[in-house]
Amino acid sequence: MEEKIRVSKLLSELGLCSRREADSYIEQGLVTVDGEVVNELGSRAFRHQKIELQSGAKAQQASRITVILNKPVGFISHYDDEQEYQPAASLITPDNYFASPLDKGRNPRFNTRGLAPAGRLDIDSTGMLVLTQDGRIAKLLIGENSPIEKEYLVRVEGALSFDNLDRLKHGLELDGVVLKPAQVSWQNEDQLRFVLREGRKRQIRRMCEMVGLRVLGLKRVRMGRISLGALPPGKWRFVRPEEQF
Repeated sequence: MEEKIRVSKLLSELGLCSRREADSYIEQGLVTVDGEVVNELGSRAFRHQKIELQSGAKAQQASRITVILNKPVGFISHYDDEQEYQPAASLITPDNYFASPLDKGRNPRFNTRGLAPAGRLDIDSTGMLVLTQDGRIAKLLIGENSPIEKEYLVRVEGALSFDNLDRLKHGLELDGVVLKPAQVSWQNEDQLRFVLREGRKRQIRRMCEMVGLRVLGLKRVRMGRISLGALPPGKWRFVRPEEQF
């Protein structure tokens, strides 16, 4: 017999919003099931029922901001409860805004409340870090089955045989889990290009160690269809409405 499922979970599975956002919309009466408003947290529905966000919820989503930061070394991607390290979000200030004619009318003094990193980048790594107020984008980029490619340029030291290059592409495991296939190739004589569809803790550094390489530098240059481009270190820019990951 079919069981009912929390409406917030169904909304998340449909990619309409995150569970946290779904709960907020339900409380505001901005979610309908088969045309009927639901406004009680924990409300449930069957998978075959039509679940929709109302215009008020869509307007809130449209107002949410997503930015790209070129993270320098020395900043962590997430907040540090012990305040030992400075979070990358602290760089999202008007002074660090990288202005573009394409952003005409966008205000770099936006309210950064709820702006959170969609993915991690180690303290000693640099490059593209996405921060967003939009749960849909966070789920797309870091959800368990995210289809989004992440591209890295990795400067290494050491010898790499053809067999070990093949192992980097597929054949390694971390923490008892076999890694998904990756694209790995030489970018130049001392730099590798990695394209991954997952992001385990310090994954590339640990992969390189397993084949006898030492990582000297690691930079993320692309997530999905959006590249870091010419964004200077420590600067940020808006993800524009016409850009899609």
